[in-house]
Parts: sequence; C-alpha cells; structure tokens
Amino acid sequence: MGTKVLFVTLLLCELSVIAIAVMMRRPVDVPFQKNYVPSWANDHMKYINGGAEIQLLLDKYSGTGFQSKGSYLFGHFSMRIKMVGGDSAGVVTAFYLSSQNLEHDEIDFEFLGNRTGQPYILQTNVYAGGKGEREQRIYLWFDPSKDYHTYSTLWNMHQIVFFVDDVPIRIFKNCNDLGVRYPFSQTMKIYSSLWDADDWATRGGLEKTDWTKAPFIASYTSFHVDGCDASTQQSAMVCSIRGGMWWDQKAFQDLDGEQYRRLQWVREKYTIYNYCTDKSRYPNAPPECARDRDM
Repeated sequence: MGTKVLFVTLLLCELSVIAIAVMMRRPVDVPFQKNYVPSWANDHMKYINGGAEIQLLLDKYSGTGFQSKGSYLFGHFSMRIKMVGGDSAGVVTAFYLSSQNLEHDEIDFEFLGNRTGQPYILQTNVYAGGKGEREQRIYLWFDPSKDYHTYSTLWNMHQIVFFVDDVPIRIFKNCNDLGVRYPFSQTMKIYSSLWDADDWATRGGLEKTDWTKAPFIASYTSFHVDGCDASTQQSAMVCSIRGGMWWDQKAFQDLDGEQYRRLQWVREKYTIYNYCTDKSRYPNAPPECARDRDM
C-alpha cells in the first residue's frame, strides 16, 4: 500500500512539473515599464494606453531602441510586434538578446524591410564567444505589417529555439561537445530597435530608404519576460544551476514531433538562405548543422 501511495505521489509530482512547464510557456501581457527602459532617442518613442503598447519611430534624424532592466541567463522571451508598413526598404526592426563582453553572445531576430508589395525578410543569427555568421533568412507566411504577431525565443542549456506565433522557425542545439561554442555562461539583456540600415538590409544595399515615407513606425505590445534574472553575481550563480526551472525540464530539451513537422514546413516553403547549405562560405558544413537537422 505504501509503495502504491509513493508511486502515485511521484506521478502527481511529475505531472505537476509538466503542467507548470506548459503553463509557464504561455506569454503574459505586461506593460512596457515593468521590464524595459528606453536605451536611446527616447523622443522617438511613443507610449499608448499607459505603456501597454509602444511605438518606435524612425526618421532621417534618428531611430530608437529599448532594453530590459535586468540581465538573464536562460528563459523564454517574447513580444508582439507590428512591423513598419508600406515602403520599408532599408529599415530594420530588431529584437535580440545580447551580452556585453567583447566575445559576446547574441540571439537575433532582424526584420528587413522591403519595397511596397515585396515581402519582409526575417533574418535570425546566433553569436557565441563573439562568433556569428550563422544567418538564416525566411519569408514569413503573412504580412507582418498588417497586424501584431508573436516573436519569441526559448533559451536553455540544450537549445535555442526561435518561434513565430508558436511555430518554430529555427533551432540551434548545444553542440559544445563537437567544439561549437554555445551561449551558456554570459548573461544577456533583451533589446529592440528600429534603425536605418540601407547600406545592407534590402537587396544588399541596392534599395535605399525613401525618407519621404518617414516617419516609419513599428508597434509593440505584450512585453513578456520569463527568464532567470541574473542581474547580480549571486543570482547569476543560481541561474547557472541546471534543473530547477521549467525550461530545464525534459519537454523543452528538444522539439517534439509536431514542432519538427512545423519547422520542416518552414524550411521547405519559406527558407531563402541557410548558412548550413552555403557551400561558398562553408565547403564543409558546420558541425552543428547535422544535429540541428538543418542539412
């Protein structure tokens, strides 16, 4: 009888952990001021409904950006963003995590604007120890300037996953055992910015920003942060201990079957560039590409 009770108790505990994990994955809508502060050109930022929504403005004088108040080591981070509409060539909207050291770590979403009628390009990249050059580019299956969509990153010791509306568009596995550096020791802040990059963003810089269309406006809401706050040395040590957070659980150490099917759908239908298959840059594919099933 005692053994049965123990078994049931352990089973309930395990189910509780799974239930909590699933629950905690869902983004929570919070005002901008709860987790973020402007980082530059505050006069190009507009607050709506008490900070429930903000707008970033870009004109020929300045863009603008914001950053998280805290630094994090692992977690789940998301925002709902409505991109610049109309002719957005040369304009970049960025949402990323980055450390501050010279050999920095970084996890990037970069949305590259385009001429009216042409689709946005979403570029993702991962830096570890100062090394990037892991670009992937996709077209989105919707117009991101027409409505809000959710863009999120899951980052743990096992993998980094980029999501668009809960659809995984990219995975980057921890391949430290293969000699590939992975972001697992440097704390990162969360950043977003709207800026002019017409020297490279649209058709390699051939399409320039049309300033007669300014100001360009990107809108944000649902500023969700569910990460391990590592803003102090003591808290960073706590965050580095694996196993205690929901994102450490087995369910989040890899994608499940349905998520891999969705990822494959994105790769087959919407991917326009993948560094893993760029033979001119990498005659031999980087070792992480096989583990990421990106070949």
